[in-house]
Amino acid sequence: MAVLVIADVHGNAIDDSTLKVVTAAKEIGGDVDVLVAGSGAGDAAAAAAKIDGVRKVLHADAEHYANRLAEPFADLIVSLAGDYDAILKAAATTGKNVMPRVAALLDVMQISEIVAVEAPDTFVRPIYAGNAMQTVKSNDAKKIVTVRATAFQAAGDGGSAEVATVDAPADPGLSSFVGEELTESERPELAGAKIVISGGRALGSYENFEKYIFPVADKLGAAVGASRAAVDAGYVPNDYQVGQTGKVVAPELYIAVGISGAIQHLAGMKDSKVIVAINKDEEAPIFQVADYGLVADLFKALPELNEAL
Repeated sequence: MAVLVIADVHGNAIDDSTLKVVTAAKEIGGDVDVLVAGSGAGDAAAAAAKIDGVRKVLHADAEHYANRLAEPFADLIVSLAGDYDAILKAAATTGKNVMPRVAALLDVMQISEIVAVEAPDTFVRPIYAGNAMQTVKSNDAKKIVTVRATAFQAAGDGGSAEVATVDAPADPGLSSFVGEELTESERPELAGAKIVISGGRALGSYENFEKYIFPVADKLGAAVGASRAAVDAGYVPNDYQVGQTGKVVAPELYIAVGISGAIQHLAGMKDSKVIVAINKDEEAPIFQVADYGLVADLFKALPELNEAL
């Protein structure tokens, strides 16, 4: 049995989620190869070769892979699929864009956002916003799987895999890259942060995020998140959103400030190791999942916390 992991490459570096997908691939069993596709991503391929448990790194270098467009990326994966029983990618932006297309081209069912591997053909995935876990057994000859990276530990270093160059299929020209707007921050990236502090609609404005949330985040070295209500209200950009329709996080510490705890938000953070909730409503659902709860006015509690830190 052979498993192909599609690396998430940003610039010339491999995202931490790739290491966690390798762990999931190793649990399936058999040989694990990693595909690194990009433009000028030689360093990323070399880094992938050092991941423990990787047999071989396939390196595809072409300009039309630079921006991770679904059509050329999917064509590349399909061209390599014949040698593999399962193809895995992190259930992040690129994975959700590319892998359904791969599954359609191969005429198989995609298995989405797995959180556990029970057998080479059997996986566990959340449904109903994480309120139930579904065990799925696939009879497809090839398994196309996206992985919820927060559910797996990152694979370590120590590998010495061969790096093999693979031919890049021609760009099908079905789409073109126009541009992107990236949020730049000195704080940790939300999905991979060890500490996250999130604000809800109760903050009332972006200025209050700046005044109350950001100082605590900076002292803790934390990433800043938000509920959908805060994002929809325009307080912060949508890349701050934690929840079913935002980012799924599982940090060592999650601090929810002024967040009631709607089911969609809980789906994105309830696997955090320690959850702290600050809310003046003692009946707020967030307290049902919190390890520590403080019933208090956030506009008084946050300055006191900041001063104590």
